[in-house]
Amino acid sequence: MKEQFQDYFGTNKETWEKKVPIHAESSFYDMPSFLDGKNSLNSYELDALGDVNGKSLLHLQCHFGQDTLSWARMGALATGVDISEEAITLSRKLNKQLGLSAEFVCCNVLDTSIHIKEQFDVVFTSYGVIGWLPDLKPWALVIAERLKSGGTFYMVEFHPIVWMFDYTGDRPVMKYGYNQDEPIYEEYEGTYAQPHATMISKEYGWNHGLGEVVTALIDAGLKVEFLREHHASPYDVLPDLVINENGLYESKDHLYPLIFEIKATKV
Repeated sequence: MKEQFQDYFGTNKETWEKKVPIHAESSFYDMPSFLDGKNSLNSYELDALGDVNGKSLLHLQCHFGQDTLSWARMGALATGVDISEEAITLSRKLNKQLGLSAEFVCCNVLDTSIHIKEQFDVVFTSYGVIGWLPDLKPWALVIAERLKSGGTFYMVEFHPIVWMFDYTGDRPVMKYGYNQDEPIYEEYEGTYAQPHATMISKEYGWNHGLGEVVTALIDAGLKVEFLREHHASPYDVLPDLVINENGLYESKDHLYPLIFEIKATKV
């Protein structure tokens, strides 16, 4: 299956290679504070996974590893996977600079089991990950393969309703399917972390509804413990969001959730 999407993956990888140095210098990722000890993880994942000290943890689609390294700072035996060679190079540099013992592997997330044979107590992924994948069945199989029996999978992700809208005009317009097999191609200047960057982002993505996500995980042999939807996002990723009393971002009208989280166990 993956071979038929190689051109799409290649375009996305090229864009992510260009994003890495721009993101590393951005205020969004705030590298000085991170190097000074700031934890890059958010309340959803911290509350859901709790104490990870001594646990083996696999972080899928880790970008340049801030979250992976934050789990390592908390005592996890952490391994990060990402498609971008630039991202993995920077991850390893940060790991060495911080004196941590995380490991990083460069590969397409769907090829994880080719490169990593170890099984983990926890598999983790977050915020802007599944939209890069045309089919969630092989993704869910990778998760099941890499989890120990009784191990925990946890994901927190932007809600699929969010991706039904085109935000490039004066106001959001519902344009894309809730479940959409056809790839969505976008080409724009800048990135989510640095909107005024001069690079051109060229990206192929796919929309996946909650039913597709949950069913893929169940079919792969996982038992879903919870599916939660939230109006509040840790990131100011959409137009006209407002900050709530917890420092999270919400839409003014609360017409649809911005975030969902799933926790599952390998049976």
